[in-house]
Amino acid sequence: MLVFFRLWARLWQVGILCLSFPVNAQAPSIQLPPVQLALIEGMSGPFANTGEAVLRNLVWAVERVNARGGVRTQEGKRRLVLNRYDSKGQSEEALTSLRSAIDSGAQFVLQGNSSANAAVLMDAIQKHNEREPQKRVLFLNYAAVDPALTQEKCNFWHFRFDAHADMRMAALMQVLKQDTKLKSVYLIGQDYSFGQSVLREAKLQLEKLRPDIQIAGDELHPMGRVKDFLPYAAKIKASGAQAVITGNWGNDLSFLVKAAKDVGYEGKFYTFYGNALGAPAAMGDAGVGKVLAVAEWMPNVPGAESAKFYQSFKQRFVKPSEDYLHLRMQLMVEALAQSIEKAGQTEPLAVALQLENAEVSLAGQRGKMRAMDHQFQQPMVVAMMAKQGGPDVPFDVEGSGYGFKIIRQFKAPELELPSVCKMNRPQS
Repeated sequence: MLVFFRLWARLWQVGILCLSFPVNAQAPSIQLPPVQLALIEGMSGPFANTGEAVLRNLVWAVERVNARGGVRTQEGKRRLVLNRYDSKGQSEEALTSLRSAIDSGAQFVLQGNSSANAAVLMDAIQKHNEREPQKRVLFLNYAAVDPALTQEKCNFWHFRFDAHADMRMAALMQVLKQDTKLKSVYLIGQDYSFGQSVLREAKLQLEKLRPDIQIAGDELHPMGRVKDFLPYAAKIKASGAQAVITGNWGNDLSFLVKAAKDVGYEGKFYTFYGNALGAPAAMGDAGVGKVLAVAEWMPNVPGAESAKFYQSFKQRFVKPSEDYLHLRMQLMVEALAQSIEKAGQTEPLAVALQLENAEVSLAGQRGKMRAMDHQFQQPMVVAMMAKQGGPDVPFDVEGSGYGFKIIRQFKAPELELPSVCKMNRPQS
């Protein structure tokens, strides 16, 4: 009998047995079901690379929460599980994915790589939560930055963890207005809600901060369908514009900067995402000292804590092509975990009431959710493309040999903008 119990104890220790006998007349330990997170993102199609980058970031964030045992609830600790749904970048596919996720028990929906898809999901989630309050879900947005989503279209069930387009533009313009030699710019963007809002805000802020600058071109192009940007680049060069302002992302940005290089354009690029996903390698030496980007964080942000965190990410994802850390996504998952623990449960309304006041810090970055419109407020940086090396650019991007030197840091209050949000809050 003693041998039997020793064998049983050993099997339990190595995890082969999943049941146990009662101890001290207490009920047997029961494994609680995981908290389901549904990532609805384009994992195929023209922006698959951005979807895969998101997936890596969220996988790592979830892994870190689970490494400490998951989230504490009144029932006990529960692990997080991330289920991905491929929207193919299309709104109809996103809605189909949402229905599948809810049917599978997801309570938290994560999406971001399209403001158009985000708007569709927001509307669908609002209607679902009103129709089926027992199966409510929350929408956590990490990258859809159309200002309307936390302005006139704000929604109680939606939380944005990225700075919206007007906030990003405000940061870029604070740098651009100091360039006294700049006299003309070319505006180009993707033809959908986000791209349109970027160009609209660029014109407004140029008129306010640098009315002396001429707009040499103002153009929208089909999103995700242009394979050859040479005609666009040729027009930019022919216009005589000294700089380009663009909110393009994914391949629409990489192809644009590569085409600009090919036609010999030598102006600056003021971008939202010029530091990511192939753009630095495409631009090469031609981008050094010319391509600017804005983000909540970049690898070369000063500070040992930031550098250590980034190196941990690179140890988890070792391929150069996997090198794109979104710190805001890490903060988003930490804010969700914190809010579940404060609520003591995963019921979406209870979590939302905690999440709208969440304040989190990680790797030296601190952010706070603004309850009035569910727009996250956090520091931002503007950086200039440079060759890797020296104390200012210790890290490059995707093994390209090019990194981004931080030239301006903004505290969260410096970029906090007013909101016209009039949020309808649930009664119960």
